[in-house]
Amino acid sequence: MSLLSPLAALGRTTQAALAAIGRLALFGAEAVSHMFRPPFYPREFLLALMQVGWFSLPVVGMTALFTGGALALQIYAGGARFSAEAVVPSITAIGMVRELGPVLGGLMVAARVASSIAAEMGTMKVTEQLDALVTLSTHPMKYLTVPRVLAATLAVPVLVATGDSIGILGGYLVGVNRLGFNPATYLTNTTQYLEVFDVISGLIKGAVFGFIIAICGCFYGMNSARGAQGVGRATKSAVVAASVLILASNYILTEVFFSA
Repeated sequence: MSLLSPLAALGRTTQAALAAIGRLALFGAEAVSHMFRPPFYPREFLLALMQVGWFSLPVVGMTALFTGGALALQIYAGGARFSAEAVVPSITAIGMVRELGPVLGGLMVAARVASSIAAEMGTMKVTEQLDALVTLSTHPMKYLTVPRVLAATLAVPVLVATGDSIGILGGYLVGVNRLGFNPATYLTNTTQYLEVFDVISGLIKGAVFGFIIAICGCFYGMNSARGAQGVGRATKSAVVAASVLILASNYILTEVFFSA
């Protein structure tokens, strides 16, 4: 029996993880089904849009700026070994638009927004505000979850597009001022090899990541345990789950978009 104990523990952990993924998927499907049925709450949607989009812009922009600059330095250092320094503008742009822009933007929004949503809804559950909504004949899914999910799904692609632009700008500033590239040549090489589908694929990833972030925040917030510790665990679980699902879905989407 002692030899089988590690396998049994692994099986229980795997079963619990799959059950959690299943519950999260059902929660997401229920949220999508409520998006197309009245009543609608435009005020809550606009407030969520400001919270997710506008207030996340500074952290996403700063992350993208320094990431673009660091990426240009790394590509230049690697390309110099093969006398391929000229690829810095194109690879920096493609790397930002396809991968680093959506993924890092999604992770930063997950750290900021998923934790905020989970803490807010967890506190509402602890203080019985969710029960009060039900008493007032207001569906918590419609009033709280749907506006946040819709706002995140629409706002994160905009943040990704903004972060891509700022990241390419960071690469441009480093390439021109630090690496000695000609400004016109740098911009020409950037636009010459960057395709429209590269941008579209990044925006699609952003929409998927935004949906995942809001769903994780709402799910763990609404299912948090009672007390301050329960709210803390729900907040931590929301950020961890959103981050892991973003990375996993990024691989799946990359495989779908670029495997051919």
